[in-house]
Amino acid sequence: MEGGVQLRAGASKGDIRQKVWDYLEANGLADFPRPVHRRIPNFKGASHAATRLLGLQEFKAAKTVKINPDAPQKNARFLTLEARKTLLVPMPRLRTGLFNKIVPPLGATKEILRICATSQGIKEYSVPVGLEGKAQVDLVVVGSVAVSEKGWRIGKGEGYADMEYAMMVSMGAVQEDTPVVTIVHDCQVVDIAEELLGDHDLTVDYILTPTRTIKTDCKRPKPRGIIWHKVTSEMLGKIPILRSLRYKEKRAGKDVTLQDEHSDLANTKKPAALNQRATAENTRPQAAMGSAEIGKHCVEGDSLNPRLEGSGRITTVYLGNISPSVRVSELKCALREFHVSPLRLNWQGAQHRAFLDYKDKPTAESAVSSLKGLSLGGYPLRVELAKNQRSKGQVEINSQK
Repeated sequence: MEGGVQLRAGASKGDIRQKVWDYLEANGLADFPRPVHRRIPNFKGASHAATRLLGLQEFKAAKTVKINPDAPQKNARFLTLEARKTLLVPMPRLRTGLFNKIVPPLGATKEILRICATSQGIKEYSVPVGLEGKAQVDLVVVGSVAVSEKGWRIGKGEGYADMEYAMMVSMGAVQEDTPVVTIVHDCQVVDIAEELLGDHDLTVDYILTPTRTIKTDCKRPKPRGIIWHKVTSEMLGKIPILRSLRYKEKRAGKDVTLQDEHSDLANTKKPAALNQRATAENTRPQAAMGSAEIGKHCVEGDSLNPRLEGSGRITTVYLGNISPSVRVSELKCALREFHVSPLRLNWQGAQHRAFLDYKDKPTAESAVSSLKGLSLGGYPLRVELAKNQRSKGQVEINSQK
């Protein structure tokens, strides 16, 4: 860009990010939160750039709009709510799910809608939408660190926007022709070599800046779902809903081998290596974050093991909304897949529920986190800690009277 960000030949994604962040800060274009480094940068004029959404026919026709939660898109979120469209905002770092649906109070004023568009408002006026939410997204708005007029996009380097889009594809929430928009400062529009892009990288159809609306006419295909061999065990461990989606696609017969699992397979041709890898999975990052290593087999029964009951440390997890078509063997398979096998499983299929006993509260809480968003037989499970630890086989559940 003439007089703007100057890039050397052969610049990497990291080089481009650094140059854009430095330029915004050095030229007084950065806005709160500062510094903009390692963020989707907020910039002076972001609010005005967002108003260009109102001129897009794709926005006018959209009923449901997904917009990222970063600061430069705050006015875009407000304009979407003001237009009485359904607004979906990804959960930060996908820690507890995929979307929050913003639900303003009845008769909300402009002032209230502006609050709903903030990070605090997203917390106060939203309901979660999981894998079974059947969301249909008509327009996607993403943040960028840099973007080219051809539609090539560079994010902040963590891959969450790309992953969000891929997950929406897998859910059926977006189609090949669902338009993608990004809102950036003019200086963030730079030349990007196409060879820097991978199959998992999201491209954009429109770029909105304080001075221009750019239609990219990008012909490069967008991600067509999750590319599992690009996903690491560490990412899988950090994103519970990604684990749920992997389980769902695995049961559908898809190849869901992870990046580091491919490395394992490449390093050996011996069948024994498969067993070694399966054992190693229990000590990988997702096991550390999603579950402690506990009993390796589920035990089904109707009464507590006296040895466990006497320990006084057992904490119980409640699973509700279990589909009538689901068998206990299928639940056990899912628990093993998510590395959250309990000390004991109390199956009550006729009541569409089950109870899982864990050795302590931290282990039980990890299991709850890992199982959030899981669906079995088409039903999203209700997963929560029991209100009290088990006593004489009785369990009281939060929010159940």
